[in-house]
Amino acid sequence: MSQRKSNEKALDSIINEMIETVTNSKDEIFHIGEQSRNELEETVAELQETKRLVKMVIEERDELEVKASLSRKRLSEVSKYFDKYSEEEVHEVYEHTHQIQMKLSVKREQEKQLRDKRDDLELRLRRIEDTLKRAEALGAKISVVLHYLNEDFRDVSEKLEDAREKQAFGLKIIEAQEEERRRLSREIHDGPAQMLANVMLRSELIGRIHQERGPEEALQEIKNVRKMVRSALYEVRRIIYDLRPMALDDLGLIPTLKKYVANIEEYNNTVVYFTSLGSDKRLHSKYEVAFFRLVQEATQNAIKHAEASKIDVKIEINKSNVTIIVRDDGKGFDSTQKTENSFGIIGMKERVEMLSGKIVIDSKLGIGTMVHIEVPINVYE
Repeated sequence: MSQRKSNEKALDSIINEMIETVTNSKDEIFHIGEQSRNELEETVAELQETKRLVKMVIEERDELEVKASLSRKRLSEVSKYFDKYSEEEVHEVYEHTHQIQMKLSVKREQEKQLRDKRDDLELRLRRIEDTLKRAEALGAKISVVLHYLNEDFRDVSEKLEDAREKQAFGLKIIEAQEEERRRLSREIHDGPAQMLANVMLRSELIGRIHQERGPEEALQEIKNVRKMVRSALYEVRRIIYDLRPMALDDLGLIPTLKKYVANIEEYNNTVVYFTSLGSDKRLHSKYEVAFFRLVQEATQNAIKHAEASKIDVKIEINKSNVTIIVRDDGKGFDSTQKTENSFGIIGMKERVEMLSGKIVIDSKLGIGTMVHIEVPINVYE
């Protein structure tokens, strides 16, 4: 009895650590939101200033066009009655017309660059607003998770019988959280962070390029920087999608799985075949999230651990049950032997059991693995 209480206290300690970890994550997201708000304010101010400059340059260009028109008329008159003017007067008219045309050309190029900058700032503003909205939404979800950890999850210790399993389960959750944080940190550092650092470096060179090589090369450098920003944004969106695909809430399970499979093929040297049978109607949110995570875990295991070159994903939705089959041609494993670090498989089994379903994992060394899942559903929930 005392041993059980001791283990329950250990689990409570683990839960407290989890709460602290999630709280720190919430603080980090809040910090990201604050940074986005500051960047939003700076971008709005810069956009307003750029619009003011665009308006001013347009007015100056209009004045130069009027002057250029008058100068061309004067030049036409001098050219027509050439013998009435001295050589000095003719030269002066030609020189004056040339200078106005040069100023007009420079002003037009300046206007074009400012318009491009304005358009880029408007696009950047929309992206920052989108990031801010996502950060706020993610913060709200983490608040829900914190409430769950503080209230409902503390009842787990009363429902589990084996205290050692409870302790191991809690430790595995923390390990999985930390591993996920390390993976995200590596992805952000190696992807968007590196790209944005390069963007900052390249953007600082644009002014120098404009002075030393001219506006055309500076404009080309701006285009290159724009491509790098677009790539960084694509990487950020991919990372956000792995965390929680927004399409799952907006479009439903099947479209989200199709997009997820396409992303897997794009980022891994793996061919993935996806087949959907039966109904394509929306399911209850708890089912859609669970089925997506099950397919995600099974495919990630096939890629990371089995090193599969081909994966078949099949899902069939009927009125009373859902069947999921994920088959790969990877190196497989001996399913009769219990392996360490198999928390992904344990998590899948736990999730299926929570849904009152059944899961069978059939794997053979050198042949591949098949995950077969059947879950009863209530379409009226």
